[in-house]
Amino acid sequence: MIRSARLLAAFSLPALALASCANAETGETAAARETAQADPIVATTGPVTPFRATGAGTFEEPWAIAFAPGTQMLFVTEKSGTLKVLDAASGKTGTVSGMPEVAYGGQGGLGDVAFLPAEAGKPLNGRTIYLSWAEAGEGDTRGAAVGRGTLACTAVDSCAVEGLSVIWRQTPKVTGRGHYSHRITFSPDGKYLFIASGERQKMQPSQETGNTLGKIVRLNLDGTPAAGNPIADQGGVNAEIWSWGHRNILGIDWDAQGRLWEVEHGPAGGDELNLVKPGANYGWPVRSNGEHYNGDPIPDHEPSDGFAQPAASWTPVIAPGDMLIYTGDLFAEWKGKVLMPGLGSQALVAVTIEGESARETARWGFEKRLRSIAQGPDGAIWIAEDGKGARLFKLTPR
Repeated sequence: MIRSARLLAAFSLPALALASCANAETGETAAARETAQADPIVATTGPVTPFRATGAGTFEEPWAIAFAPGTQMLFVTEKSGTLKVLDAASGKTGTVSGMPEVAYGGQGGLGDVAFLPAEAGKPLNGRTIYLSWAEAGEGDTRGAAVGRGTLACTAVDSCAVEGLSVIWRQTPKVTGRGHYSHRITFSPDGKYLFIASGERQKMQPSQETGNTLGKIVRLNLDGTPAAGNPIADQGGVNAEIWSWGHRNILGIDWDAQGRLWEVEHGPAGGDELNLVKPGANYGWPVRSNGEHYNGDPIPDHEPSDGFAQPAASWTPVIAPGDMLIYTGDLFAEWKGKVLMPGLGSQALVAVTIEGESARETARWGFEKRLRSIAQGPDGAIWIAEDGKGARLFKLTPR
């Protein structure tokens, strides 16, 4: 288990410098501190950076980037509620209409965007699109929502989401503006929808059933509970739950063996990469390799504590914004590795999976906070910065 992460290499982009990014993760004191635990990384000596970065435009508070499978069309969510589409071949950008009303503020707003891998061979026009966002409730409450619609897209400047309807809601809606998580992924066989649901900075619900805070849920593609979930016999929303004891999951992906991995923020220290298993409890807030923001200790993970152990953890934190497991051929040395863009660490972190454990094997520092990552159809890596005036980069081999 990694308890501290060592800088192996760093990378800066002075020629592309723009105005400093706003801190888009802040909204409450705990959320602000969470993404600032690691000191900004500066350029240092080390192995030659294996990639070059090419600027591909700027966006306002991007939260997620995703290619529609089998196309050059990159979709970018902006927290305030806008969905953009970039034709990576031509460089043209358009705005997608038909977005939901979002509860914008703090960590909330428009969240993830995802497409069904099984539709990769279909024309872009008519494909199914999934979106997540923060949704206002009664009084001063909010919660994550996931919706499904149809993409009507005949050109980059003529795109809309039609028939968007909510298929899942985080339960219950609570006060606060942090820890929505709401990352989306699909099982390798294409049958199931997995949603990461944060604990909304309420902590204890992660250890309780009867809610979906601090959980990963497994659903059918229409948002109904999937058969065979581990505590479905307890009734209600328990029929959705796949795993629990999570804090703020910001990245989720599958390895070549069909195993699900997630990365989540710890408190003051203790970011975790976890191998997700059905029915497993990952310990938050009873166990963490970090401590509370006020300095109060939290018992560390121990092999005999009855909770699932992290495959790797980081103190100081990397404050991951997203993750993917690389499957391309363009960067042969990265195949099968976890790649994580860092917010507070302002770095791209590479992690090698070793069975059910993992270890950091490289780190490249950037100038600003990194929010999201995607793999292009040619195997290139795309990274979006965090905040206002955030730059989008395409990484290709040197």
